[in-house]
Amino acid sequence: MVLESSTAEAMGMEGEPLDEMQVDLLVTVGGDGTILRAMQKNDAIILGVNAGTVGFLAEVAHDEIPEAMGKVLKGEYFIEKRFKLRTDYEGKRLADAMNEAVIHSDAVAKIRHFRIKVDEQVATELRADGVIVSTPTGSTCYAMSVGSPIIDPHVNAFVFVPMAPFKFAARPMVVPTSARIKVELLMDKGCLLVIDGQREYHMRGKSSVEFSLSKNYGRFLRFEDNFYARMQEKLVGSL
Repeated sequence: MVLESSTAEAMGMEGEPLDEMQVDLLVTVGGDGTILRAMQKNDAIILGVNAGTVGFLAEVAHDEIPEAMGKVLKGEYFIEKRFKLRTDYEGKRLADAMNEAVIHSDAVAKIRHFRIKVDEQVATELRADGVIVSTPTGSTCYAMSVGSPIIDPHVNAFVFVPMAPFKFAARPMVVPTSARIKVELLMDKGCLLVIDGQREYHMRGKSSVEFSLSKNYGRFLRFEDNFYARMQEKLVGSL
């Protein structure tokens, strides 16, 4: 068993930096943000223990840890693979997203002008606070809060969602994962590109960013295939 450095220090023990840990299984204790931070630094299989508010990506509650680890040791689990979103900006590959990439204005209460292309065809042009490009995993997160449909994680699709669009007709659009999505900034004013709420990059005005299917996957240790039960419990029941 290996502890992450800051956790180990708090416990008076020795540990290793997360991005240097060579482990088969990574147990995270926290909310979805904790899981996403771990995924940015390590490719191990994730077992999420919910110690946050909703914890949609987590598999077990904190009081279920002994039972869960017993099942792990007995091999009573399966591995769920979730695809990731690839981001390329001005010839540079940025971090992959498990949930979403968010492009929003770099100044408070300032609208921006976007053109969105799918496989080089113009899908829409709009003025809005920003645009979210999300995986099905992220469709139950930030994207959902601004109008995205919930997408079953078995569906091979992305969705892009305008944030507070000026045009009433601007609506979310679902596209296949085989597509390349390009978001162009049409104004000479910058934006921020935020990946999974963890990595932040500045985009200059009149530039563009491309999104596509990554070859990398997120891997979750699961005991049940219960997406709809999880949705009822975490999203419907939490309202």
